[in-house]
Amino acid sequence: MKVVKSLIAPTLFALGLLASAGPAAAQEKLTVWWVKGFYKAEDDALFAAIKKFEDKNKDVKIELSQYPIQDMIPKTVSALDSGSPPDVAYADVYDFQVTGKWAFDGKLEDIGSVLAPMKDRFAPNTLETAFLYNDQTKKKAYYAFPIKQQTMHIEYWNDMLNEAGFKESDIPTAWKDYWSFWCEKVQSGSRKQTGKRTFGIGMPMGVDSSDSFYSFLTFMDAYNVKLVDDSGKLLVDDPKVRAGLISALTDYTTPYMKGCTPPSSTSWKDPDNNVAFHNKTTVMTHNATISIAAKWLDDSNNASLTPEQREEARKNYTERIHTAGFPNKPDGSKMVYRSAVKTGVVFKDAKNKARAKEFVAFLMQEENLTPYVEGSLGRWFPVTKAAQASPFWKADRHRLSVFNQYAAGTVTFEFTKNYKFTVLNNENVWAKAMSRVVTDKVPVDKAVDELIARIKTVAAQ
Repeated sequence: MKVVKSLIAPTLFALGLLASAGPAAAQEKLTVWWVKGFYKAEDDALFAAIKKFEDKNKDVKIELSQYPIQDMIPKTVSALDSGSPPDVAYADVYDFQVTGKWAFDGKLEDIGSVLAPMKDRFAPNTLETAFLYNDQTKKKAYYAFPIKQQTMHIEYWNDMLNEAGFKESDIPTAWKDYWSFWCEKVQSGSRKQTGKRTFGIGMPMGVDSSDSFYSFLTFMDAYNVKLVDDSGKLLVDDPKVRAGLISALTDYTTPYMKGCTPPSSTSWKDPDNNVAFHNKTTVMTHNATISIAAKWLDDSNNASLTPEQREEARKNYTERIHTAGFPNKPDGSKMVYRSAVKTGVVFKDAKNKARAKEFVAFLMQEENLTPYVEGSLGRWFPVTKAAQASPFWKADRHRLSVFNQYAAGTVTFEFTKNYKFTVLNNENVWAKAMSRVVTDKVPVDKAVDELIARIKTVAAQ
């Protein structure tokens, strides 16, 4: 009988568990897909917000799936095609490549009821980028929620600059002189002093890299090129636009032609300019976040590293790596940076849109959103006025540099006015034009004419 009892007891215990699990099984499910964070603190802040939401809404269970950045769009598109999208989704590159098109195609839910009440909390040129056109309704609405934003920065090794025989005050501010300084003076000085094959600049040029098109568009901005007007109409037939594109593409490809960027930079993906910089293969690179510097801040607090490794990381962050803005434009005026506002979405065919909107409204509260943005260690800048005023942004010189760039004002991307530029970004026509010059040895003006032709084919209204 003892054997029987020992069998019965666990069975009853299991039945008891099943009975007690009954209410949990009846919970509403909210499916959330979210990009994997760069840092543990970023993901931890997201997990904390989700737990707070579940604690507040005991009848809701959030099923969170996180994917690497390169997998988010393919997985989301596949889910949309199969008619089973997540309820809420966010990825760092949705804004660049898909949000505008999804809105145009009628695949996104209007979340104006969530965003309109908090409209006054947002900084300029943030919420506006989520006000998108739907070709089915023939009008605009808030089809995305802005989470954070990014712009372009310069990162360089100050110790490598010193080793090459220069100091920070030697860095020119004039456009042509600036790039020539890193390419010709710093590179040759570094190689002479170290005997290593270091490169003055890391120029992202890969077709699979969002860094490459963001960097190129910044060069284009330096020449005051406007590809669209405020209504989204193309301006590429203007001879001044063509001339500006030729100048921008010439300047962007010149370091490669002069041997001042690693040969592999033509095939770099987004992490690769970071890796080359961290390995001290390059002295300077441009990057659309301060993730390069923040990596060392993260390492300096990483308990799994040795005390020596943490101290080395601390020195890299506080002393050796410098964050800066771009040089003055070729016309001598100050750079004005384009900001990419990162967007999440609720899908039109989502199974639980009501709860999805509740979760978005909850996440967008300052006490939830700010820890998430600051958890990225300065990699992303806030979209709300209150979060931008946080002492966090003046806590060190890297973040202060980011703060100052945003304080000077920003401009938006072409896709905020003409969604078809998300298609062009997805194709990365900008990096393809670079490849035509450096790999196929096509003259710059011909590569620009091909680029303009492609822009007109895709984005004409």
